[in-house]
Amino acid sequence: VFLTKEQIMNCMLWVPNWDGVIPQPAIYKPRPRWTGKQLISMVIPKEVTIFNGTDSGESAPLKDEGLLIQAGQLMYGLLTKKSVGASAGGIVHISYNELGPEGAMAFLNGVQQVVTYWLLQNGHSIGIGDTIPDAVTIAKVQAHIDDEKAEVARLTAMATANELEALPGMNVRATFENKVSMALNQARDKAGTTTQKSLKDSNNAVTMASSGSKGSSINISQMTALVGQQIVEGKRIPFGFKYRTLPHFTKDDYSPEARGFVENSYLRGLTPSEFFFHAMAGREGLIDTAVKTAETGYIQRRLVKALEDLSARYDGTVRNSLGDIVQFLYGEDGLDAMIIENQKLGILNMSNTAFEKKYRLDLANPPEWFKHDYEFGNELTGDRPSMTLLDEEWERLVHDRTRIRAINRAKGNEEMMQLPLNITRIIESAKRVFNVKANDRSNLRPSDVIPAVQNMLDNMKIVRGTDPISLEADANASILFK
Repeated sequence: VFLTKEQIMNCMLWVPNWDGVIPQPAIYKPRPRWTGKQLISMVIPKEVTIFNGTDSGESAPLKDEGLLIQAGQLMYGLLTKKSVGASAGGIVHISYNELGPEGAMAFLNGVQQVVTYWLLQNGHSIGIGDTIPDAVTIAKVQAHIDDEKAEVARLTAMATANELEALPGMNVRATFENKVSMALNQARDKAGTTTQKSLKDSNNAVTMASSGSKGSSINISQMTALVGQQIVEGKRIPFGFKYRTLPHFTKDDYSPEARGFVENSYLRGLTPSEFFFHAMAGREGLIDTAVKTAETGYIQRRLVKALEDLSARYDGTVRNSLGDIVQFLYGEDGLDAMIIENQKLGILNMSNTAFEKKYRLDLANPPEWFKHDYEFGNELTGDRPSMTLLDEEWERLVHDRTRIRAINRAKGNEEMMQLPLNITRIIESAKRVFNVKANDRSNLRPSDVIPAVQNMLDNMKIVRGTDPISLEADANASILFK
């Protein structure tokens, strides 16, 4: 989205606590233009820094996939339910952790004001035009359906001729049903993917699904490509009449359309038999929802009743109303679950050589950059006390990495860790506050840094006490971030 000077000036008046300065336009020639990202960045707190890859793990700035917010500036990516909603590691969560409840509230109010004004000016609607695919897509979807229907016909012929081999733990009938369901589901998935690719990013249904406000890719493909197989009690539509589902079909008809496969989309409209099958599956869904609501509500009530008198006390224990101890330390580590964030350590799956290259500094034989990029480079080369300090630090790093790897083995060697401190953001905030650039020359000696960091870690006490049990509990609770 590009905004003119008039538009951006109007929008700025809705930014709470605006300082009166309009940001530099993203485009100067032929006319100044501001981006929507610049506008929304005005309400994101400076303390927020987020980097999220796409579902595949990579981020693609050119396609606007993934998300990067640096010091409150949205660099690329879309603000979706995942990043602005009630999810861990989102903007609201980070604003709360960094700025407390007032900061999180200020962000929500700011977004609300700016977005409301934006929608007032631009609007958002969805119409039948958003569900109409082009002729090429229609042909491709039909081809996918025809392919899989041919596969079902082949399976039916094999089953009739008694040539179908039963899968382990199933009889021939169950095997037939299983293979037919797989084929028809594949038709739905392929058709859905084809349709998704053909729709533009500006399509209103796609916009709603990708932002997470309403709908999903399944809803879009059902409106545009095909509705798909209807399921009742986890199976294809069963025979309700004698050897058939409806009087519209002959007896013993096991074809897709006779057992509830809807090959039309909502846009094209359903045939009478398709409509009936869809109503059957829909009815089951309604009943299921009504029953689930009652069941989950009752389960939750019983849980609340069981837990309502538990509280974390000032001595760190969790006790009930009678003072009986339930846990000696809340959650066994004393950490507040509200401030925990998912973080990638990035050192666990790294090879030993790469780890040493990145984190070890040998003053006896320093690397090339050490002397000219570092203020005390010449002075510290071959300095004994500093060498001892750095060697001890290196041994500590190797020891800690080995311990965390051992802990992590039980989790299947995941690089993700749940930590109560976001180490990357602490460093980024310090760099911003003290105006430290990435290519600045450092004027800190190892003798300044290493003891100060160690001292800070030693002062981080979670479990107070000097007895062996307290010391062990404290070590267990803080090992991941120390």
